[in-house]
Amino acid sequence: MMLLAVRNLFQSKRSLLISVGGVALSLLLILSLDAVFTGVEKQVTAYIDFSGADIFVSQEGVRNLHMTTSSFPAQWIERIGDVQGVSEALPILYVANMVVTGDDRHLAYVIGLPPGASMGGPWNVTEGRSLPEPGEAVIDRSVAEGSGVEVGEDVQILGRRFAVVGFAEGTASLVNSVAFIAADDFAALRGGGQTVSFVLVRVTEEAAADEVAARIEAEVDGVTALSRAEFAAEERRVVRDMSTDVVTIMNFVGLLIGLAVMALSVYITVLARRAEFGVLKALGARSADLNRVVVTHAMLSVGMGFVLAAILTLALSAVIPSVSPNLTLRLSAGSLVKVAFGSAAIAAASALMPVRQIAGLDPAMVFRGR
Repeated sequence: MMLLAVRNLFQSKRSLLISVGGVALSLLLILSLDAVFTGVEKQVTAYIDFSGADIFVSQEGVRNLHMTTSSFPAQWIERIGDVQGVSEALPILYVANMVVTGDDRHLAYVIGLPPGASMGGPWNVTEGRSLPEPGEAVIDRSVAEGSGVEVGEDVQILGRRFAVVGFAEGTASLVNSVAFIAADDFAALRGGGQTVSFVLVRVTEEAAADEVAARIEAEVDGVTALSRAEFAAEERRVVRDMSTDVVTIMNFVGLLIGLAVMALSVYITVLARRAEFGVLKALGARSADLNRVVVTHAMLSVGMGFVLAAILTLALSAVIPSVSPNLTLRLSAGSLVKVAFGSAAIAAASALMPVRQIAGLDPAMVFRGR
């Protein structure tokens, strides 16, 4: 019966192309969409991941960067630095604002860095300097290239002109980019320097980040302290919550397309071979045996479609970043498992209609040509 299912699948190349190709395209929709959002989640936490900090300390209740503000007295920096297990405490200023280049406006996390900052600055500077001095800025290369800005030219940040002294890579995503200016400029433009937005903490070698974070919250009132991993997870959760409805709808559409294509393909295949199944039934084949042929046919088609969709998604993951540097596709194991189960559901559902046809098949009617 397995050989019969394989023969039925490969007997018509056109039918094979339609069934496998249709399923592959529908699953490609799901896999590529998941890969896009996984890539976006990774990109939006790039600043956190490469900050060099083990702990992020913020205003109490603030647990991420996206769409939040954080502010607490600068005097607390010393108290944070005195907590056991803290090796270094570096204050930064932060706001979500625009980098204006000519007529273009780019949403950005604007980071105010103190002089000689050992954490929190750009991690991959491809041209120019990494730390801005007063009146200077470091911006993402893709933002600069998109607007034709060169090192030494001006951009507008927080309503003031800054000379670009460096280009960083890996600091932009589909959501925003990151721009760096001097903390003194930031404080002057945002009204005084008596507060900070975050304190980046580096722990001693023997200390655990989670334990030190808990100690900071216990000893310093009015702050929230999270390890870098936990802070990044909170940032990804916010982005994921914002996109859940879109992903769910598109995945559902992809599953419906795959189900429709697969069900139609298997149904037509069974009808086209109705006489063969009638002969097999007349020779003693049970309906259960013929049902296995149909189910095997569906499983093979969907399995091949799944493999093809995964290969195409990996190919897109390699090609798209070279075309659009701010868009990264990441095919995760979780996405593959989810789509694999979805594929099995498609195969099972697509076999239901042909199974009913076989169960009601009368061999005598087949031999009469009816």
